[in-house]
Amino acid sequence: MLKVNDLRCEYRMNPIGLDVRSPRLSWKLESDRRNCMQLSYQVQLSHTPDFADIVWDTQELKSDQSVHVELEGFQPAARTRYYYRVRVRDAFEEASGWSDTAFFEMGRMEDSTEWTGEWITASISGEPDTSCPRMRKCFQIVKPVLAATIYATALGLYELHLNHARVGDAYFTPGWTTYSKRLQYQTYDVTHQLQSGDNVLGAYLGDGWYRGYLGWNKEREIFGPTSALLLELHIRYADGSEEVIGSNEEWSAAPSAIRMSDIYMGETYDARMDTDWGDQSRCEWSPVEVLSYPKKRIVAQENVPVMQMERLQPTALLTTPQGDRVLDMGQNMVGWMRFSIEGNAGQTVELHHAEILDHEGNFYVDNLRAAKQRIRYTLHGQGVETYEPHFTFQGFRYVKLIGFPEKVTLDQFTGVVLHSNMDRTGDFACSNSLVNQLHHNIVWGQKGNFLDVPTDCPQRDERLGWTGDAQMFIRTSAYLMNTAPFFTKWLRDLRAEQGEDGGIPFFVPDLRSSTSQGWGDTSHSSAAWGDAAVICPWVIYEMYGDMRLLKEQYESMQRWVAYIYEQGENAFLWNTGFHFGDWLALDSKSGSYVGATDIHYVATAFYAYSVSLTRKAAAALGKLQDVEYYDELHRNIVKAFRDEYVTPAGRIAVPTQTAHVLALQFGLLETSACTRAAAQLTELLKETQNHLTTGFVGTPYLNPVLSDMGRNDLAYELLLQEDYPSWLYQVTQGATTVWEHWDGMREDGSLWSADMNSFNHYAYGAIGEWLYRYVAGIRPDEQEPGFKKVHIKPHPGPGLEWAEASYESMYGNVKSSWHRQANGVLELCVQVPANTSAEVRLPNADRQTIMENGRLLDDSPEIQVLESSGTHVDLTVGSGNYRFIYNIIEGEGDEHSSTLFTENTIK
Repeated sequence: MLKVNDLRCEYRMNPIGLDVRSPRLSWKLESDRRNCMQLSYQVQLSHTPDFADIVWDTQELKSDQSVHVELEGFQPAARTRYYYRVRVRDAFEEASGWSDTAFFEMGRMEDSTEWTGEWITASISGEPDTSCPRMRKCFQIVKPVLAATIYATALGLYELHLNHARVGDAYFTPGWTTYSKRLQYQTYDVTHQLQSGDNVLGAYLGDGWYRGYLGWNKEREIFGPTSALLLELHIRYADGSEEVIGSNEEWSAAPSAIRMSDIYMGETYDARMDTDWGDQSRCEWSPVEVLSYPKKRIVAQENVPVMQMERLQPTALLTTPQGDRVLDMGQNMVGWMRFSIEGNAGQTVELHHAEILDHEGNFYVDNLRAAKQRIRYTLHGQGVETYEPHFTFQGFRYVKLIGFPEKVTLDQFTGVVLHSNMDRTGDFACSNSLVNQLHHNIVWGQKGNFLDVPTDCPQRDERLGWTGDAQMFIRTSAYLMNTAPFFTKWLRDLRAEQGEDGGIPFFVPDLRSSTSQGWGDTSHSSAAWGDAAVICPWVIYEMYGDMRLLKEQYESMQRWVAYIYEQGENAFLWNTGFHFGDWLALDSKSGSYVGATDIHYVATAFYAYSVSLTRKAAAALGKLQDVEYYDELHRNIVKAFRDEYVTPAGRIAVPTQTAHVLALQFGLLETSACTRAAAQLTELLKETQNHLTTGFVGTPYLNPVLSDMGRNDLAYELLLQEDYPSWLYQVTQGATTVWEHWDGMREDGSLWSADMNSFNHYAYGAIGEWLYRYVAGIRPDEQEPGFKKVHIKPHPGPGLEWAEASYESMYGNVKSSWHRQANGVLELCVQVPANTSAEVRLPNADRQTIMENGRLLDDSPEIQVLESSGTHVDLTVGSGNYRFIYNIIEGEGDEHSSTLFTENTIK
């Protein structure tokens, strides 16, 4: 049985509104045979779902490519839908049937006709500046409609309604981009929302990121002073004619019931003003104004949209010692509350949102700083009323109720979880329930902070796309969810924000002037933050095999490296400028956020790392002269690093955990110095009773380095520590997301300073990569990226009896699970997707005892032994399911990894 399923175009199922010249198709194979490899494929495209009008047929092409397949020579037309199907033949000469039909629809395309719609805005006399206007257009349909599509964008945020129903299921459209250079539009199929006769098309406008509060200096209108709408409704009639209804001076505007809506501050809604879109009697509609604003910078939606992803019910209604009534959602979440209420007209209720209760059990909002996170709702008084916000989101676990009736029930309230609609791809579980909760917390940290941009935190007056946080967490995020479209959009903004000198802002999109946010004269280009320009494209390439994005971002990578090269007097050391260093490390001086590791040591280490990755990118892109250049540059940086920071005896001159971790992770030491650094790192950990002191920079690499240097036992001990400071300390304190500070909440109940204390901050969640990549052992191959070649190299360790993980790759589901059985036996189960192969490492294996599905290893001809050493056995396998059982070599199973550092090793 050979099947083709899960058809995707540009990572998405049945996308509409694509603006790419050559849409890429991907599919997965399903087979009941081992070693299934695709031998050939055939793709057909049609204007109709029954394929009666085929417009493209590849015929049968010999190729094993099933991911990011470009249809050579195919040129799609703007605003056109194409249905497609795929069939394949495998290496056994078995042919599949045709797949189920999928489709993609092109958007306006970059060089298609200009927008005929105009930017329109509402200036309503007597309305406060913070109110959200609504605009509408009434029109008639007098003949049968074949298809209807809306293309829409806004300065600010918009919400469309057509004939009394909301259009689409996306929120916070058009998203947050570098507005001065890139503004997204969205595409909606509204064929079935039109009706014969009278129709009314309307839109609410909100401030959003464009003109609402942003940053911590209480600034508004950073990107512009006026919200506006741009829209076109394209209607194709059954008789072949077409009509375009665009936003223009014929539209009208009126006040809405949304009296204020701000991302930080919340929303105020007066239901007494809520009238039907077609109502002429209860509100006065006035003419709109046409706004002059460029249209050339408009691009199609690139990221997956923000959507309502989950709903949570409150777990309890509490009364605090101060007498507040507080809902406990049981989970620190991001989104908003939907609630129902019945009362009198003019009655106002409020919902206040917070992440924690303080040590006395009282509602705590000090860490929100200036962000109010407050919902105000005034009732219309006509029966049961149900409400949820429009243009704001909150980060919270607890909700304080004000003005509600004395008797309320939990079923009146629902928490609506909002985040970018990324497919969940990874799952992990093990024998330790606290570690499982940690994994849960990491997942929820990603949910809460991947809302159109990768934010640092979702609750206080910040919520910015910090570059350092993003690059630290990107690989973990890619295990948990399909983040390729998400980072494609964000990296294009990063490239657009990159300075003429190659510098990178601290956060992307950047604000109008970072200097106004308090950074002084140096407002960009910190090491480990700006390096997101290099690290992020490379990780997306490695995890998804996305050559197009790597090629697109390559110049940005080069410019970042060139920027560093120009800093200071020595081109091979980065010893100038402002740097965040090992941010929030526990070894920092009193009153400082910057860890004890020398900031220029960190900067030069990341300089070397970015050059090494740019060199890899050049090799992947076939740029051989660039490979030679970056090879030489890397050698010079490594030499300068050693001369500056490593003594002649091979000792690292900066005595911190992070300094040793970075040198080992980035391959900056000679072999003898690696051995000494590994020993010194062990001693540094011993001095802290095997507890970490690392911050944002060192923590993501700490456990991988320990496992790679042969101290897997220490990596496990760090993971499983339950006292402060550790990952599990947060779990024992009741955390449901990852904290910004190791001691955000101390054992005595006291809190870190409220000026910067988020309880949903994913940076330290980067330990998730180690859980997938080391504990379970699932990792890609950079030579055959995107999991075309899978590596399964688990690292069982002390304290866990079993662990299992799965990862839904572009080719299918990769699984790895190990279980320590009685009498020193290990069971390892592996699943390898069709059309891929894998290298599997059996750790601490006695080869003579290895059984695979009941057969001795040597009796399994489809399995090739690559290496058999005293510590492991390496195998090559094809697709399929495998179950290995073998005796663990005594003395090896719980203590050491079999991988050692070599000179210039770069992970």
